[in-house]
Amino acid sequence: MKIICVGRNYADHIAELKNETPTDPVLFLKPDSALILKQHPFVIPEFSSEIHHEIELVVKINKVGKYIEPQFASKYYNEITVGIDFTARDLQQKLKDKGLPWEKAKAFDGSALVGNFLPVSNFDSLENLNFELRKNNQSVQVGNSALMLTKIDDLIAYISTFFTLKIGDLIFTGTPAGVGKVEENDVLEGYLENQKLFRLQIK
Repeated sequence: MKIICVGRNYADHIAELKNETPTDPVLFLKPDSALILKQHPFVIPEFSSEIHHEIELVVKINKVGKYIEPQFASKYYNEITVGIDFTARDLQQKLKDKGLPWEKAKAFDGSALVGNFLPVSNFDSLENLNFELRKNNQSVQVGNSALMLTKIDDLIAYISTFFTLKIGDLIFTGTPAGVGKVEENDVLEGYLENQKLFRLQIK
């Protein structure tokens, strides 16, 4: 199982971090050790003093695929949820300034949370999904899949050009604006169309 993440897929998030808008989707990977186990907290690592939350829609691949055409991409997943791509922003900035890869800032142990999955058949359209992150009962990130620069099926087609997709692979589809620092004892809750799909304690 691999975790494939998409960066810079919402214009408002690109603007808040003062990044350039990419011509193609930005991709990076997380290892399976990045996944936070169910009922476990997120533990702030000792190598960062600025861990940011990034809520994202996440799809789970359910069949093997390579060079998938966009019109057939929907056949390769049938579940969706929300998750968090945790980022060591201070470390990421240092790496970016030196032109180095982001893995230490993005793919460290415990850097990915995945909520409870729901069947895609529960929703009329995946191109108009509302999702939200609440921190300590306050809304901090609100997104809608209609604002994605590259939609889910197009992402799957693009990703499969480079990586063979396998059963159980997870695709994090990008985060909207509102990313911010987490602190010890924070509680994060993720919602998809007003259904709470995860609750996470920060340690």
